[in-house]
Amino acid sequence: MGEIIEGCRLPVLRRNQDNEDEWPLAEILSVKDISGRKLFYVHYIDFNKRLDEWVTHERLDLKKIQFPKKEAKTPTKNGLPGSRPGSPEREVPASAQASGKTLPIPVQITLRFNLPKEREAIPGGEPDQPLSSSSCLQPNHRSTKRKVEVVSPATPVPSETAPASVFPQNGAARRAVAAQPGRKRKSNCLGTDEDSQDSSDGIPSAPRMTGSLVSDRSHDDIVTRMKNIECIELGRHRLKPWYFSPYPQELTTLPVLYLCEFCLKYGRSLKCLQRHLTKCDLRHPPGNEIYRKGTISFFEIDGRKNKSYSQNLCLLAKCFLDHKTLYYDTDPFLFYVMTEYDCKGFHIVGYFSKEKESTEDYNVACILTLPPYQRRGYGKLLIEFSYELSKVEGKTGTPEKPLSDLGLLSYRSYWSQTILEILMGLKSESGERPQITINEISEITSIKKEDVISTLQYLNLINYYKGQYILTLSEDIVDGHERAMLKRLLRIDSKCLHFTPKDWSKRGKW
Repeated sequence: MGEIIEGCRLPVLRRNQDNEDEWPLAEILSVKDISGRKLFYVHYIDFNKRLDEWVTHERLDLKKIQFPKKEAKTPTKNGLPGSRPGSPEREVPASAQASGKTLPIPVQITLRFNLPKEREAIPGGEPDQPLSSSSCLQPNHRSTKRKVEVVSPATPVPSETAPASVFPQNGAARRAVAAQPGRKRKSNCLGTDEDSQDSSDGIPSAPRMTGSLVSDRSHDDIVTRMKNIECIELGRHRLKPWYFSPYPQELTTLPVLYLCEFCLKYGRSLKCLQRHLTKCDLRHPPGNEIYRKGTISFFEIDGRKNKSYSQNLCLLAKCFLDHKTLYYDTDPFLFYVMTEYDCKGFHIVGYFSKEKESTEDYNVACILTLPPYQRRGYGKLLIEFSYELSKVEGKTGTPEKPLSDLGLLSYRSYWSQTILEILMGLKSESGERPQITINEISEITSIKKEDVISTLQYLNLINYYKGQYILTLSEDIVDGHERAMLKRLLRIDSKCLHFTPKDWSKRGKW
């Protein structure tokens, strides 16, 4: 027992999702002694930090212990001292390849790319060779009547695009969609962006005019790598935090942290909470209610006008968001809180924040569905609402990167369903092929063009066929989409939205 120190690695017993025992490799981050009994805080290698926990020595496999090398310096990330290496990122697999079974002739959508004369080129890809989610075909310079170029997910598509067509072949409907790229420029895609902007350590001396909530882990230390809150009571729910959140130090030793579910103020005990509730007259988040349908409402909260609530919301959210940092200066942000109504009031379900002015076209900075409401469709509802606001603003938007693992899954699912809904809804007019472009998809959905292209490549829909790029919608994709849409019962009704966008650039003071 005395030999186990911080930095040791060894197998640790845990239960997996199938309730089976397994022994993954874990790193000892901290050791503490409670009443003569040692507890070890472990991080499971290659697992998300939300699974980190305190374990007893009975769950450790001491026979396979690996001691830290004294001569080796602590590795750093991005060359910044004081940061520990994170768990290796596991790549999200691309969509499954088609199996060997014979399928009906799939629906196909043709992509054509017209370029300005000075940038004309044609790709040298082989026919029927699909584009992977990470590939970008390099053009050659063969002279041809129609010259095209393929863009990668990170390459924007220009405003002028060629039309798309739908055509039947061998008894099966085939849709053809055309699009055209413009000049290439570097841009972030769905992957983790380790070079993103980070916040300052302390409270800013003056309000920032813009803000990013991305954390580059340059300030990670042994304290922030460990969960510091045991349990949070929020209304009728008790939440077990996943990550560190900078609540006051004196509250981190409590078995339960009590929060008012309407103003989110925190207290040391149930008695403190009960005394607070006799004085708190809020029964909904502060701010303007801009959407209501059934029991679901959205409130818009200005981070400057409701600073206390916004800061408390950020503290709560940080318990469940690891890829974002926390600002005490909430002035540059708007918060959109989704609630569920009953006879006792409007109970917080989730929220997203966005910058008042974003130079990167971000329509979401942070987004969170609280654990009791996850896997019930509320996450997609939050995402759909963020794009509905972008439609009213007349802009295309994208979430701030990097996304968490759960956030990436939610966005990819939403993008896939939304884009497939558009493509499958194409209908021919007067016998002609229906036409659509990537620009039009982006304008209809307010999804940024880079995200549209990366989603098509993630779904492995793009193929090269007879000199054209086509989107092949197999029967499996169509059936899977239809089943998913049947389960998606919660949708945003634009008629219930009462929202007037503000031009924050013309406001000297928010």
